[in-house]
Amino acid sequence: MGDKSGEPELIGASTAAASIDLDDALWNPISTAALARAHPLFDERVLDACCGDGASALSTAELVGPGGVVDAVDLAEPLVEAARERAGERMPQLRLHVADVTSWEPAGYDLVQCVLGVIDFDDLDAGTRHLIERARPGGRVAITVWARGAFEPLYDVLAEAVPGASRGAEMPRAAGLGSIDTAGTLAHWLTELGLVGVRAHAVQRHLDLTPELAWALALGTGLRALLDELDEASVSEVRVRYLAALEDRAVTSVDVSTLIAIGHRPVE
Repeated sequence: MGDKSGEPELIGASTAAASIDLDDALWNPISTAALARAHPLFDERVLDACCGDGASALSTAELVGPGGVVDAVDLAEPLVEAARERAGERMPQLRLHVADVTSWEPAGYDLVQCVLGVIDFDDLDAGTRHLIERARPGGRVAITVWARGAFEPLYDVLAEAVPGASRGAEMPRAAGLGSIDTAGTLAHWLTELGLVGVRAHAVQRHLDLTPELAWALALGTGLRALLDELDEASVSEVRVRYLAALEDRAVTSVDVSTLIAIGHRPVE
């Protein structure tokens, strides 16, 4: 899965571990909602782009069965290795790759899906168009992104706890991602990129916060970008200030709503 702060190749073991800690609370429910709309089918060939630790890829492999194929691709080797450990030997149809999906060559997939991964693309339009071109004519493309307001108010609270961080800045995202944070704008954008019959759905969800979960979100999502330049002692100090500020403001939940869009590559 996506939403890794900074360049994907810079994801280290500690950041990967923090992201994996969020599987049950965050990534797995989001992937379940995405797959419910993408509908991977028995014997299909699927590209799972920006697969992370396999939250969507493993479930997809189960759905396509032994006659199908799932190519799961991510640049973050620690996350791919975590997915490999989760899969074990029970899913020969799942093929895991450490690679840049924006230059992935194989094509002809029945389904191309990317759950919260396009945020990592240097060029949002070009990277997503490349994914669309991996689908066969008539094949499905499913893209999941954060909805408007996701992670509010955590980013502002964390920024205020980090010395020198800019106040009121938006959470790091790929250029242009802020213009596709509603169902309507997401569907329009994917149509402009070449998909037909696009339908987008908003999946509204909030997480009840505990101190442990609030800090896990700071370490394992795009919020992490605020901490990347700090040493260990400074991060510990930020943690204390951040959690205290959440308590002072009575912040007890966080918005983690997503948008899921499904379209088809035109039959030429």
